Amino acid sequence: MIRRLVLAVVLFVVSMPAVLADEPVRRYLYVVCPGIRNYLEFGGAGILVFDIDNGHKFVRRIETPASREAMPDNIKGVCASAATGRLYFTTRSRLYCLDLVTEQILWETEPPNGTDRMSITPDGQTLYVPSFEKETWNVINATTGAQITAVETDSGAHNTVVSRDGRRMYLGGLKSPYLFVADTRSHEIVQKVGPLAGSIRPFTVNGTATRAYVCVNDLLGFEVADLETGAKRHRVEVAGFQPGPVKRHGCPSHGIGLTPDEREVWVVDAANQKVHIFDITVDPPQQRASLAVREQPGWITFSLDGRFAYPSTGEVIEVKSRKTVALLADERNREVHSEKMVEIHFRDGKPVATGDQFGVGRVTKPPEGPSN
Repeated sequence: MIRRLVLAVVLFVVSMPAVLADEPVRRYLYVVCPGIRNYLEFGGAGILVFDIDNGHKFVRRIETPASREAMPDNIKGVCASAATGRLYFTTRSRLYCLDLVTEQILWETEPPNGTDRMSITPDGQTLYVPSFEKETWNVINATTGAQITAVETDSGAHNTVVSRDGRRMYLGGLKSPYLFVADTRSHEIVQKVGPLAGSIRPFTVNGTATRAYVCVNDLLGFEVADLETGAKRHRVEVAGFQPGPVKRHGCPSHGIGLTPDEREVWVVDAANQKVHIFDITVDPPQQRASLAVREQPGWITFSLDGRFAYPSTGEVIEVKSRKTVALLADERNREVHSEKMVEIHFRDGKPVATGDQFGVGRVTKPPEGPSN
């Protein structure tokens, strides 16, 4: 009897690592507010956490030094690293670093000339933080917050996307029709893509870093740039809709994202309160559908598995059916709208994967057969 009991205990202990290895991954959407300018009616201030696997239900609000201000400033960008377990967000002047396990701010800093929508290298070590529509991007040590160097483009620094392999950082500004490309090892500009038809607004990049899909001023639609040659490939206009007055950003399309499988591009239309879907398995891209949203959209991104689309208007849209399956709402049942959100996965209380605010493509192998 005792021998059987000892054997049972030994077998249980031996099997424990396998049990722990099967701990389920918990998936959450982190939404930083105020993420529509400084409008507190769209979810107040703070980092709002939603449970993706429980109908995107509100879980909790994380307060930060930025949210405790008497008049919380606009949140300009968000990114996260599972490698280091940290989340970063910016206002118009400050960069904050949050520990995802303790949910405490580790540091905050005020880089030269303000802050905007940044990106982080896949190893979690380096942040490229645009100044607030000025001449430079500040390169920041993501561990300490110290400035490493600055990259000058004189383009009205605004949006930043990192390639999947971490080798290239794409820098888009409000005052230039060129997309600048920096080498993340030397922190030097190695390429200019364009010119495109206007100043660059939100953009996204495919997984192999061969294509960029770019919103530009005055265009309801997007342009496609070849990142290998540096030339513009296509201008794609939304059919069946006309540009009109917009509340924010001053351009009809301010938001674009690739589905993770890179079969579709979704682009927003503020004037008509729509999201337009284009098939990019054909060349040039072909318009396939248009979906209504509850306010004027200014951004869109996707869940890591490609199941859900997240426009800034707070709908959760199932990509396959193109139906709205949830509406983000906070603990007071207010509508939550934000252009600043990132998906984070946890296992056993620790972050194991993170998404991206820019809806970057996730196909990292070139397609078989001839290229379009």
